[in-house]
Amino acid sequence: MFSLDRFSFHQLLLVAFLLIAGLLSAASLRGLFTIEALITQSSDGAKQAVSLGAAAQRLSERSVAMERAARQYLVLDDPLLRQRFDEAAHEAGDALDQLAAGTGDVKARGGGPSLATSWQGTLQTIRQQLSGDAETLRDREQALTAAFRDLGQLNIELADQVRLATESRNAALLERLESGRAALARQIVAAIAIAVGLALAFGIWLARPLKRLETAIVGLGENRLDQAIDMRGPADVRQLGRRLEWLRLRLAELDADKARFLRHVSHELKTPLAALREGVALLEDGVTGTLNDPQREVARILRQNTAVLQGQIEDLLRFNTAAFDARRLVRRPVELTTLIAEQIESQKLQWQARKLKVSVTGWPIQAEVDAEKLGTALGNLLSNAIRFSPIGGRIVFTVSQWPGRARIDVTDEGPGVAAVDRARVFEPFFRGERQPTDAPRGSGIGLSIVQELVRAHDGQIDLLMPDENSPSGAHFRIELPHVPVR
Repeated sequence: MFSLDRFSFHQLLLVAFLLIAGLLSAASLRGLFTIEALITQSSDGAKQAVSLGAAAQRLSERSVAMERAARQYLVLDDPLLRQRFDEAAHEAGDALDQLAAGTGDVKARGGGPSLATSWQGTLQTIRQQLSGDAETLRDREQALTAAFRDLGQLNIELADQVRLATESRNAALLERLESGRAALARQIVAAIAIAVGLALAFGIWLARPLKRLETAIVGLGENRLDQAIDMRGPADVRQLGRRLEWLRLRLAELDADKARFLRHVSHELKTPLAALREGVALLEDGVTGTLNDPQREVARILRQNTAVLQGQIEDLLRFNTAAFDARRLVRRPVELTTLIAEQIESQKLQWQARKLKVSVTGWPIQAEVDAEKLGTALGNLLSNAIRFSPIGGRIVFTVSQWPGRARIDVTDEGPGVAAVDRARVFEPFFRGERQPTDAPRGSGIGLSIVQELVRAHDGQIDLLMPDENSPSGAHFRIELPHVPVR
């Protein structure tokens, strides 16, 4: 069975181009041939009209010459005059034959014999009168006068027939021109319609595999590695699909290796650290003997630093896990104010312990987001604000909508971020110079995780400069695109 799938994208594109170009070229050539035929017919008609006009003029002139020679011959009986008459009659006969061929054997007025036959009959009458006896000269002269009068009338009718034939031929030519123009217009419209149809058909047919290809690439970029890539379409697109499937399998393998590595690192580092901390605790408890003051100080230093090292390892693993999971989004419509309220409720004990006032204001906006991961980002912002806010301070979440995006502003009344630290505030493990004195030391990865999760939603987070609305404290703004209008 014949299938276009065995051809490459470039070959199909070339076939589409050739088909469309061939169709338009055929229509153009057909129009050219039609115009050339009409031009030829017009030229031939003009030549024939000129020829018939000249023949009618020649017939009239030869008739006058015949009449003059006949009258002179009738009086002088000179054979030379008779010869002139016969020559003029012969030339007039040739002109008559040309007119008869060009106009057809047209009947005389009244439905009698044709004009050519009547003309020849009148000529025969004139010849008979020229050959008559001398006793009937007066009668012959009168007969000639009447015959030439009839001949002149026939010449007039022949001239009218030439005019009518020319007008009829011109009308027929105009009709053919109009018919040709209409046919050419129909051909051009049909050719354009078919060309547009072919272009749309090939465009849609060729765009589908490209759309599927784009979807597959986006899936790889969003780390949706559980969906197999099976491309349909031209041969080279299918080949590219097979390479993307190979890439998907490789990325899935790398993700699995990374997950195993994180598990192994977690196990291999936490186990000796736990043993080290246990050993330090035993030393401090005097299991191996009573420690003097310098030894107790050394044991305290070891316990403190092993705790710090274990916390840093756990923070590193948590950051890598968050960055890894940020690419696996499960989007669904979520109301942002409700999501923020859930995070506020989940940390109620922390902010109540510091006698803080936490509120959310704004519009009930829905966005297509991963509720769990965006909730983690909002929770990190809230915990950061709680940590830096003074006792009895206020934390405000404000939700607003702008064309094509939603905004979440988070403000607190803490010390804010120093100017020298603003450019590095989202760097992993960075701690600014303004640290709270009544809160435990932070890990420095909370805002980095927030940035990773927000970027995974194609959004952005910024630290805004202080203004009249928030003269003190930090002011973070999250912007999420593609917000469905309620």
